[in-house]
Amino acid sequence: MTNPKDFPLQPPRRLACSRCGTEFGCDLSSTCWCAEEVARLPMPVEGDDCLCRECLRKAAAK
Repeated sequence: MTNPKDFPLQPPRRLACSRCGTEFGCDLSSTCWCAEEVARLPMPVEGDDCLCRECLRKAAAK
């Protein structure tokens, strides 16, 4: 069995929204704020990155 202490938690990544440029954090440990969102969008396409909460909600409403 793997010991979680062997793999320290990484600090959240700092990202800029690919639509509006707003900076936000992304926690890859599945506790990221986007995991709490009701909307589920496909992963970003090549050349794009994640969206901030507001842009994610706008994209989901389309």
